[in-house]
Amino acid sequence: MLSNLIKFIRSRIFFVNLLAASVLMAAVFFGIYFWLGNFTHHGESITVPDLRGLKMAKLESFLTDKHLRFKVVDSLFQVDQSPGTVLEQDPAPDSKVKEERTIYLTVNSSQPPKVRMPNLIDVSYRQAEAILESFGLKVGQLIYRPDLARNAVLDQNYKGSSILPGKEIFKGSVIDLVLGDGMGNTEVPVPDLSGLTRGEALFVLKGSSLTIGTVHVDPGVRDSGSAKVYKQIPEASEEGMINQGEAVDIFIR
Repeated sequence: MLSNLIKFIRSRIFFVNLLAASVLMAAVFFGIYFWLGNFTHHGESITVPDLRGLKMAKLESFLTDKHLRFKVVDSLFQVDQSPGTVLEQDPAPDSKVKEERTIYLTVNSSQPPKVRMPNLIDVSYRQAEAILESFGLKVGQLIYRPDLARNAVLDQNYKGSSILPGKEIFKGSVIDLVLGDGMGNTEVPVPDLSGLTRGEALFVLKGSSLTIGTVHVDPGVRDSGSAKVYKQIPEASEEGMINQGEAVDIFIR
């Protein structure tokens, strides 16, 4: 049997059949390859457009024309953008993708989140402005009232009425500030605040009809409430007088 098999392998019929089978397999392979290429649009890609700033209402028709899809996966709130505006997208603009790819979107919320109103009473206008900005709120009208504490916040108003600290309002709301006008040119000496905590310094300054200005906290301070004053501007002096209502900046560590 072995001799017959060897004889068959060396025969012309075997080589003809082997060649035919090889040609058939190659034809099938290349046929499948080109069919898959056409089916999946092999080598073709679409450039992702920049959707940021577009409104949701225009998005569906815009992407359908480009053979792309979209899905909203998150929402944020930005005051300077209209509700329903695209803020972020994934994949990024100018990325290359296949047809019918889904673009994941973050859009601007129709309603801003709420924040708690901070306590601005007795702080300087500069501090109040910074605090409001950190809470996502805006400074509105400045209303001056006769008081020795010049530019110190005497009241905080929302829509024409006083607003208590901790009350929830929409981010981006406008807060009007009632400030002392510093009327009266009475001069007082600058008290020595060295070694005092922030709270103690504020108490001493109020006793001298002065306000606390910028509080500079040294890096590494973990508890600013117990940190001590080591420097102040202007410096303590019985001869160097300042007007009542003016602010004293402190440095604590």
